[in-house]
Amino acid sequence: MPPDRLPPLNAVRAFEAAARLGSYVAASQALHVTQPAIGRHVRNLENWLGVRLLERTPRGVTLTLQGVHYYKAASESLQILADAGARLSRREDERWLRILCVPAFASRWLTPRIELLRELRPDLKIAIEPNASFTGVDARQADLGIAFGLPGELTGVREVLIQPKLFPVCTPGFRAGLPEALRAADLPACKLIHVDDGTWWNSWFAANGLRVRVKAETSHTSNDVVLNLAQRGLGIALATEVLVGRELKEGSLVRCVEEAVALESYQVLVPAQQPPTADALWFIGWLRDALRAAFPEARI
Repeated sequence: MPPDRLPPLNAVRAFEAAARLGSYVAASQALHVTQPAIGRHVRNLENWLGVRLLERTPRGVTLTLQGVHYYKAASESLQILADAGARLSRREDERWLRILCVPAFASRWLTPRIELLRELRPDLKIAIEPNASFTGVDARQADLGIAFGLPGELTGVREVLIQPKLFPVCTPGFRAGLPEALRAADLPACKLIHVDDGTWWNSWFAANGLRVRVKAETSHTSNDVVLNLAQRGLGIALATEVLVGRELKEGSLVRCVEEAVALESYQVLVPAQQPPTADALWFIGWLRDALRAAFPEARI
């Protein structure tokens, strides 16, 4: 037997069926070929291997000692091929929507609604990839993106969804340690949690008419990390009701001051290389309607 060649697949299938079913007749019926064809395939395989695999008897066929070992390997190998083919076939039938998304929105708003999406579109599979720094979407990476940014800093914008107001939040315990009549102008002296070098907080102060500058001693990778730190009572973070609406209702977070301003907006990005799929368009419509219904004051 040549060491670097595989045996004829049809011969292996014929042998496996005859050994499993115990006769050439049953094997021929299972594989929809003639009984003599099964016999020829088995003989070809035996000649190729150089060993006897089956013994014919009045009641059918039985495995030789070498046949027992080869049957096990043949049966397992054919099953592996069958399973692989089934997986590929299922994958061809599957429809995936790949979404690139800023982490805080992904974990705090979108992911809790995945089951609702599955009910609305049960034949659609959704993959969400959190990414804190993307400004555009490549078709090789995702079908669409959900970003939070300023006008003009994102590419491939399909739709601007909502522009929620930003306000500072902290835990009730942390707030209890601050002056009761706290104002925005007092915040630079407080423990602020930063997502960058201080730019975001400074933009918020400027939008409130305050000429102050703060600088981060530590910056974090995403708003999700910043809000998690705030929920641990480690300082004050900027948030939107989209991200902390549940925590505000539960009382685990509170607004530190009354001031709130809108800066960035949630925007849907699509790849420039190809138009959105029907599933992507459906999702964008659902997302727009859901956000605008939940946060009507934040509509553009």
